[in-house]
Amino acid sequence: MKARILTALVVLGLGAVPITAQASPDPNLKIDAVAMNQAIAAVSGLNTAKVTVTVTGKFTDAENSKTPVLAILERTGGSGSATSLISTSLPRLANGTWSGPLYVPSTANGTFKVTGVIHGPFFPGSGDMTDPTPFSGPSIAVTGTHIPRISASVIPKVVPFGKPYSIKWAVIDSQTGRPYGSRLRVVLGNDNTCAEYVGPGYTNLTDLAGTVTKSYPASLADFVNCLLLPGNPSSNGGLGLVPARPAIISATPSKTSATVGTIVPVNGVVAGAPSSCKVYLQRLYGATQWKTVSPAAAIRSYSGKFVLSAQPAYKGLIPYRVYFPLCYNFQAGVSKVFYIRGT
Repeated sequence: MKARILTALVVLGLGAVPITAQASPDPNLKIDAVAMNQAIAAVSGLNTAKVTVTVTGKFTDAENSKTPVLAILERTGGSGSATSLISTSLPRLANGTWSGPLYVPSTANGTFKVTGVIHGPFFPGSGDMTDPTPFSGPSIAVTGTHIPRISASVIPKVVPFGKPYSIKWAVIDSQTGRPYGSRLRVVLGNDNTCAEYVGPGYTNLTDLAGTVTKSYPASLADFVNCLLLPGNPSSNGGLGLVPARPAIISATPSKTSATVGTIVPVNGVVAGAPSSCKVYLQRLYGATQWKTVSPAAAIRSYSGKFVLSAQPAYKGLIPYRVYFPLCYNFQAGVSKVFYIRGT
């Protein structure tokens, strides 16, 4: 899951992963009712509230008669970071219903409504080939307190190409601004783990201050790195980031001299190939003022190559450079100055 993020240091809030699909709802799943054993829940810190969800319905084909299902809830109010909640895989009971727990985290903090049911087992991201079967079910009002706040510091702040780096992650109580006072189980993941985590589980423990530092190889710097709070079946919140990258631009004119008014192609490369970003040709006016003098050029995917057009405006040695503005996690930068002599 190679990613380009809209700021130098990400910031992807990661909560319960909604089940996305590539097709329509399962035509064999028919839902008659969904019930929860409580309409309100209070949750503090890293705890969860256990709510029993019961689904009445059936699969019209015998093959899936014992297949578990999952209830999907979407946020309808409140300000918590979680936008959706997913029950655990609800087993089929002898009485013909599906029933089991929904674990509600403090990051929910708001109102959630049952909007659908999907066949199990849980498979996050794009792996499932059906959408949830829509169903307008009951709501639950969640009061979350001492909600976890996650932060990250990348070392170095701008990661050079081909170099390893580290990230210091921290989880604290957003209400007090202090650590929770115990070592916390967290998932430190990369790439698909950040979007397709299946819990419960953990890979690291923080210290008592709620921090944990991990070293990463250079190969992971172009992918999402994340800290997730373990949950069941999905994470209870998290933070993802793509490290900031330097702008390294090379540019060479196809000619070093040309008749005034002639178009001179300028070929170049941006390291890291930040596709969908653009570069601009600038010319020096006076002693210090650089101005853009040609339309933007798109950077090609994979190769990072671009072509701009210079057009000498007068006779003499004319200074040019290529400017790359801040784009995704790539910092702003300029190429070395090059010259074209107008004749």
